[in-house]
Amino acid sequence: MGRADEAEDVLAHDRTWEGEAFTALSSSAAVLALLLVMDWGSGGLDTTRAVLWTALAALLYAVLHPPRVTAGHGWLAVGGPLREQRVRTDCLVSVRRIDGVATRLVLRDVYGNRVEFNPKVLASNPALWLLVNAGACRSRESGTLLCGWTEVEAMAARYGVGPSLSA
Repeated sequence: MGRADEAEDVLAHDRTWEGEAFTALSSSAAVLALLLVMDWGSGGLDTTRAVLWTALAALLYAVLHPPRVTAGHGWLAVGGPLREQRVRTDCLVSVRRIDGVATRLVLRDVYGNRVEFNPKVLASNPALWLLVNAGACRSRESGTLLCGWTEVEAMAARYGVGPSLSA
């Protein structure tokens, strides 16, 4: 499948992404403006320092930029500022939840592809969750989902959306 084909097959996306991306951009711009004004006010602003402050603001934006999560029948994509990663949800091998400072959900497929994202994206976007859950169910039925079915069931119970297989 080519990228153009899959772009047409997007059935669900993170509805909060645009707002989060705007917040990241406006926060970075505000920090840049504050740094430039403070440096100008102290009399130390020159071209070199302005470039450095701009680079710092760009780095801040890169850190704050939220990943864009999209899904279609049998696939899920997580795109960052530089690249996009995809997994086949109908060929999952594992589903893992990593708890820590920021909780992450890690999906791996039989082709060695891996995506990692915040599971709150699924909680706030039922259409995404339904597509991931349907793919996980197909993976379990076909026998490829070796690790993580318990986590899929826990998410189904937590979100209260979507069927899961009973086993």
